[in-house]
Amino acid sequence: MAEFWRDSFGLGHNWFLERIVVEDKTHGSEHIFPVHRWVRPERHYIIYEYDCCLPQEDEFQEQRRTELKEYRRLYQYEQHVVNGPVQIKQLPEDEQFTEDYKWDIVKCKGRFMLDTKLIRWTTDKWESICDLKKCYKYSLGEPACLEYWNEDRWFGLQRVQGVNPVLIKLCTIIPENFGVTADMVEPFLEGLTLAEAIQNKKIFIIDLEILQGINCKDDRLLCAPLALFFLNKHKELMPIAIQLFQEKGPDNPVFLPSDPPTTWLTAKMYYSNADAMFHQSCTHLGFTHLLMEGVVICTHRNLSNSHPLFKLLAPHFLFLLAINTRGLEKLISPGGWVDKTMTIGRKGMFELIAKGMSRWHMNVHGIVPNEIKSRGVECDVLPHYPYRDDAFLIYHTIRKYVSKVVHRFYDTDEKVINDYELQQWRAEMVKDRKLGGCGFLGVPGEENNRFTNTEEVVDSMTSIISTCSLGHAAANFQQYDEYAFPPNYPGILYGEPPKDKSPLPDSDILNRIPNKETTLDIMVITKLIHPYGSYSGLRLMVTI
Repeated sequence: MAEFWRDSFGLGHNWFLERIVVEDKTHGSEHIFPVHRWVRPERHYIIYEYDCCLPQEDEFQEQRRTELKEYRRLYQYEQHVVNGPVQIKQLPEDEQFTEDYKWDIVKCKGRFMLDTKLIRWTTDKWESICDLKKCYKYSLGEPACLEYWNEDRWFGLQRVQGVNPVLIKLCTIIPENFGVTADMVEPFLEGLTLAEAIQNKKIFIIDLEILQGINCKDDRLLCAPLALFFLNKHKELMPIAIQLFQEKGPDNPVFLPSDPPTTWLTAKMYYSNADAMFHQSCTHLGFTHLLMEGVVICTHRNLSNSHPLFKLLAPHFLFLLAINTRGLEKLISPGGWVDKTMTIGRKGMFELIAKGMSRWHMNVHGIVPNEIKSRGVECDVLPHYPYRDDAFLIYHTIRKYVSKVVHRFYDTDEKVINDYELQQWRAEMVKDRKLGGCGFLGVPGEENNRFTNTEEVVDSMTSIISTCSLGHAAANFQQYDEYAFPPNYPGILYGEPPKDKSPLPDSDILNRIPNKETTLDIMVITKLIHPYGSYSGLRLMVTI
């Protein structure tokens, strides 16, 4: 072990010590003591080699308690979103961006605009779809969807490989409020009746009833649609019916692929607009950013830096609090990017986040196999599902690694039960937000209100890491390709959705999509958050 301390003399009373390396010249070996702590004056510190042990096995438990008391002072909960997830009350200095990882949205936006000469754009509307397409070639690059955005096959693919691939589910019965009938859709079922198609597991559905009642910015209108899909003989998911609002009626028709082309295309666009609201509010910001922020705070408050599970989780928390804080300040501020480019605006987004969080369960939505099973879209049911297939591989790889780490330190279930830091961590995770907890639902260990075995710990840690990594990657890294060309996946649409099946002119599409200035805002921000991150500069990767 290594013991160290400092007095109160010098330029500053505190200094951050990354690690101590002791070189054994006799045997040619090194002994590493990862400290990763602010060294306070007049305080002694004792660190084991590799500094990684369970609290009940630590000879210096009082040191851990003292440090956690300080962390609880620094990491305090606050609900910035009414009825939403807990967030950091004040961003600690340790969580702020390093100088080489500054995320200045304003500067980055300005750089993009200058580099691409987009600053010359005006607020005029687009003259044609061709006019809109031209702007990408010499600016930020052509989105992947540009040539087939209006195809039904692409619309189906978006549900299984786009930024929001977690909504499609097997349809076992048509909801009563969905006005679709067999006569309407059987022309698209390749000779099957609707009943046969359902029985053969060929019909899939997305029901966005969660959007009902969500407030919108200004006089904008948000749909809460239902969409029906058919798995054809080519194993392609094809849209066969869209109802834009929940209550069926004469002014809320079921749109079909046989309707006038621009009318059907407009219905698909309004569905995608609704899908995009759920994506940005819940799938992306709510579940992978804000919900995980509570986990970060809880972990710092309850698991010592010396705890092996802290070291397991910490790399996946890099800059999460800083990004969330900066995002709320710059993108979701009143009159900011969300208010300008999303139908629901910031108020509606916060409402939807709170609504979505009340339905998120760690033991379902945080565990990929359980989440896939809950929607009935296993491999033998829906063959072509790129998100599922990739997520399965990554999830099981993460779980295998987590399992090795957990079983390395908890070789018996008794060690899990006696780990008072871990048990306090779980207790605070499930504690009601109004009482000072995170308010998580479905945390493993519910039966006994505590962790009692290693599998519960493995499931919990894997859920968190996979949500922060593969969950965020799926929701984030394709945003430019989906959003940058507004007709493909509109963040905002103007005017009322169609109330009947009357033919619409092609120009109607141009009247509904954002103008040049708003399109530029969408392009630049989705391009800015598009790049993959790296662990350069990360100091928490230590041997465990």
